[in-house]
Formats: sequence, structure tokens, C-alpha cells
Amino acid sequence: MNEYMKIAKECAEHGVSHNEGGPFGAVITDKEGNIIAKGNNMVLANNDPTAHAEVTVIRKACEKLGTYDLSGYILYTSCEPCPMCLSAIIWANIKEVYYACTKDDAGKIGFRDDIIYEYLEGKNMDLINLKQIDRDECINLFEEYEKNNKTIY
Repeated sequence: MNEYMKIAKECAEHGVSHNEGGPFGAVITDKEGNIIAKGNNMVLANNDPTAHAEVTVIRKACEKLGTYDLSGYILYTSCEPCPMCLSAIIWANIKEVYYACTKDDAGKIGFRDDIIYEYLEGKNMDLINLKQIDRDECINLFEEYEKNNKTIY
């Protein structure tokens, strides 16, 4: 077993045994193999639906490194990233990801990634009531940000 996936699995086991969240663990390393951050799903412990293992370790790594850009780092995760985690990975600029179990494996035990994937495919559109309002009152924030050459990430 890959040494980093073994650690991701151990993190997942810790989270489950301590009732912190689902069976998900993750590790971020640099190219030399140094572990930058590791952790597990913390949804139940933190009452935070965004505290998936991948998001948790991205937050830890960014805090430790003092950056929001994890270009050049590698993520190992015990399960194929859900749409939220995949988005976080992309926003963090992580280009190399290794996973063990699949989204179908997660679905078989009740995790509902499939409804989000279906929504992104234009199905299940009643999943959320998403409507645009008050753009004219808010667009100036974007214009000011652009005008002042603020950081784009």
C-alpha cells in the first residue's frame, strides 16, 4: 500500500472511531514526500457539512504554509473527491490527486454525491432554489475589486 494512502486510511479510521465523521481521510505532501497536512472528515465533530477530509487538509496546509495556492503539492485521499472537494482541490491549484475508494463505493453506503453530480448535469434541478436578484446593487463590488487590481485566485 502507498505510504501516504496508508496514512489517509489511518486518518479515516481515526475519524470513524472517534465519531468525528465519515470514513474519509486525506494527506497533502510536497513533491519530496514531506507531509504538509493530514486529517479526516470532521463533519460530525464540527457540525460543519463542509468539513470533508480534503477540505480539512487543504485548510490545514494553507494555514501552515501561509498561502491559498497549493500548486506543486500532492493530495492523497481515501475516497474519490465529491463535487465540493473537487472544487476545493481545483481552487487550491492542486494538480495531482490519488484516491482509493470511488464515489460509487461511497454511494453504496449512503453518501449522496450522486445527487450533486446529477444536478451539475442539469438533472434534479429542484434540489435547490437558485435565483439571481439585486445584481445592479452588488456589481459595483466587482468593479471596484477589478479597478483596484486586487488579487485574483
